[in-house]
Formats: sequence, C-alpha cells, structure tokens
Amino acid sequence: MWGLRRAAGGIGVLWAVATIVFVAIRLVPGDPALAILGGPGSQASAEAVDTVRREYGLDRPVLVQYAVFLGRLATGHLGDSYAFRTPVSTLLAQQLPVTLTLAVAGLVVAWVLAIAAAWWSTQRGRVAAALTGAITVTASVVPHFWLGSVLIVVFASALGWVPAVSDGSVRGWVLPVLTVAVPVAGYLAETVRDGVVDAQRSAFALAARGRGESRAGLFGRHLLRHAALPGIALSAWAFGSLVSGAVVVESVFALPGIGRALVTAVTQRDMPLVVGIALVSAAAYVVVLAVADLVERLVDPRAGGRPGERTAPRRRGRAHVGTHHGAGAR
Repeated sequence: MWGLRRAAGGIGVLWAVATIVFVAIRLVPGDPALAILGGPGSQASAEAVDTVRREYGLDRPVLVQYAVFLGRLATGHLGDSYAFRTPVSTLLAQQLPVTLTLAVAGLVVAWVLAIAAAWWSTQRGRVAAALTGAITVTASVVPHFWLGSVLIVVFASALGWVPAVSDGSVRGWVLPVLTVAVPVAGYLAETVRDGVVDAQRSAFALAARGRGESRAGLFGRHLLRHAALPGIALSAWAFGSLVSGAVVVESVFALPGIGRALVTAVTQRDMPLVVGIALVSAAAYVVVLAVADLVERLVDPRAGGRPGERTAPRRRGRAHVGTHHGAGAR
C-alpha cells in the first residue's frame, strides 16, 4: 500500500507540473511558432510561420493541444528542443548527471556541516551555541549568487586554491557544491540542534549518562539518531532546493547542467525542453521524497522493518519509558 500511494502521488505531481508548465509557456508573450523558427530575429515569412503552426499543431484549440501534449508525455515522447535541434531525452541524458551530482554532493556536504554545527552548539557551551546559531541563521538566508561570488573572490581569485569555474576536475566542484550546500546546511543545523536539545532531556539520555557513556558516544549513538529524524524529513525539500539553486549556481560556475539549459529554454520559449527539465526535476523530487520517507521509517524505531508497517517499540529495563525516545537506550 505504501508503494502504491507513493506511485499514485508521484503520477499526480508529474501531471500537475506538466499542466502548470503547459499553461505558463502559453502565457508568455510571443508566438511559439516564431520560437521554433529561431525567434523574432529569424525574419521568417508568414508562410513559414503558418507551416510550422500546422506541423506542430499550434493551430488547433488549446484543449486539443493539451490532450495531445499529455498523450505524448504518457508514451515517454518529450519531443525535440527548439533551441538545440536535438531530442530532449538526449539533452537530458547529457546534462542531468551534472545537476544530480551537484545536488547529491550538496546534500551530503550540507548534512556534514549541519551535524558539525549541532555538535558544536550543544556540546561547547552557551557562547558556542549563540555563535553557531547566528552563523546558521545567516547561512540559511544567503542568496546563491552572492555566496558563489564571494567564494570565487576569496578562494579562487585571492587565494588561488580552486578554479573560479568548473574545469571537470574534483577541485572544480568544490565551490559549486559549497554554494548550494551552505544555505541548506543552515536549515538542517537548526533542525538537528533543536532535536538534540530535546533528546538530551529524555529518559534514554539520562540512562546512557548513568551507564558512563562519553559525551561523543551519547551524541553519536543516541542523541543524533533521534535528532536527525526531522532533518531526514526535510531532506526531500532540501534536495528540491538544491536542484532549484542549481539554476543559478550552474550559471555562475559554468557547469553544463540542466539549470543553464533551463535558462536558455525559458528565454527562447523552448517548450519541449522546459517540460522535460520540469518533469525530470519533479520526478527526482518524488524519488527523493520516497527515499527520505523510507530512511525515516528505518531510523525511527516505531516504523518496524518494512514501509507501512509500524510496530510498537520493545521495552527493555526500567530505563525505557513509553516515548519515542525509548529505543535510543538499547
């Protein structure tokens, strides 16, 4: 049932995204037929424009165009890009790995930074907590283009440690990944820190301290497991934020991903490419949301083993109380 609900929800999301993009493209001023012929500067004749309208079905009623559009998507046919004169599926196969690498690496780095910030703010006293809180709040609202520009000026231009734009090497990925990771890390750090603070007051934490558990052991084996649950739930949103941030970051660092392609597609009214990028991004979000839900169910002791099966936590000893934190004392 869990899988069926996820599949139905994913199909609904993809349909909604496709419909929104279809309507939005048609609300943009300009003639789609001219976009197919190369834009207003192509100086296409009226006969050529009429031919293109008939060939692409642009002379049909909008509802008919919408039905044909959905029918093609249902069969996996994304069409050819107007701007690149290449099948959309080919373009996505070339550019999607770059964006996914950026998003996945950014999410991993964001989690590393968030856990480090949560440890420092909860284990190093009030001054560290106040300083870390100020840094994470600031990081969460920093615009990608500003952060990327600052990182280029400091680490590429001034220090020369890494290249200013992507050169295909590992060093060329450092600044783009940090640019997308830092704002997300700010949100995750606040969430994880609050979870750690709450978990520290729980019975399983008191029991672990009573058994002589070290500060690092208590944080890593008990507190973090429970504090990470809200962050895991936010990971799908974080991934979506990383993908949307890629539009700016790929332009700043000259990465050949779908973010840069989307900018070109929108400006040139390249509807097939816009739809393809939007659908792939939505599909990636749906998959990540399902994975995050699955991981949360595996980490949460109330979730049992398989998705959709929730079992009551087992009781062991007096230290276990009837709360969701009880499993941490095992």
